[in-house]
Amino acid sequence: MVMTSVYRRSLPSPPAIDFSSPEGKKIFNEALQKGTMEGFFKLISYFQTQSEPAYCGLASLSVVLNALSIDPGRKWKGPWRWFDESMLDCCEPLEVVKEKGITFEKLVCLAHCSGAKVEAFRTSQSTIDDFRKFVVTCSVSDNFHMISSYDRGVFKQVTSCRHNCGTFLVMLMGFLTKSLSQTGSGHFSPIGGYNAERDMALILDVARFKYPPHWVPLQLLWEAMDTIVQLTGKHRGFMLISRPHREPGLLYTLTCKDERWISIAKYLKEDVPRLVSSQHVDTVEKILSVVFKSLPSKFNQFIRWVAEIRITEDVNQHLSAEEKSRLNLKVLSV
Repeated sequence: MVMTSVYRRSLPSPPAIDFSSPEGKKIFNEALQKGTMEGFFKLISYFQTQSEPAYCGLASLSVVLNALSIDPGRKWKGPWRWFDESMLDCCEPLEVVKEKGITFEKLVCLAHCSGAKVEAFRTSQSTIDDFRKFVVTCSVSDNFHMISSYDRGVFKQVTSCRHNCGTFLVMLMGFLTKSLSQTGSGHFSPIGGYNAERDMALILDVARFKYPPHWVPLQLLWEAMDTIVQLTGKHRGFMLISRPHREPGLLYTLTCKDERWISIAKYLKEDVPRLVSSQHVDTVEKILSVVFKSLPSKFNQFIRWVAEIRITEDVNQHLSAEEKSRLNLKVLSV
């Protein structure tokens, strides 16, 4: 079946205001003067277009992780360590994301796995005042960034009928309102800034093939987030992402496609719960004892392989203090 092609979409305005329009530039300059565009510059430096129609969550997270200068700890291409959508597969296989997109929970999981600190809020667990406060936090600093999960369909270009409209006109108005909404439904994108005087937030839409970055009223963005995902039955929301204030972990993030990692993951996910339940352990010490006494025979080789691969990769490379700390910890742990 031949699919017709589409070149972009017209941004329904108002309520959305194109970032590059004269009015959009004016809103930007007002916010810049008030100091609520500090987070914008790091984000726009690493802004990207999602590479697949359902990769909005992965693209948004890649932008934020790179903007925060979080080292992925593994190579992207050549010698370069860099976050890319193709590397974000530790919580959901890319094949699944490509077909169905990613849930709010799985995106939070990916952010954690990638070494970020994440505070996630659903609209059912917070208020618009909380949301506004966090938008300001991300807008006055480049140490925090926000990803919003919202329903595009709420962004409608509303047209009102001031007269006594007949049935036909009412139906026509309903059709026009629907046709002048943003197309699509659930979507993820980073929030790039805030204009306090107008109470408008800047959405850096990662689906740049469809819509450009645009300003929307914060109240309307909240209403778009305060919707329920049909698949999960849960509200959408937002997440605040920053660099963690902790020592680096012992292990790097590994691709789930590695056969050794798959066997270890199976042990941790399936075998450990079965072992724990069968032996009726009731303390942390007993749980750890069961886990480490029952490790797969090749577990040590797997850990040593991880360390050796990373040592090989890092020969003759300039490592940061954080990277050296990770590497030393890994070697000592083996």
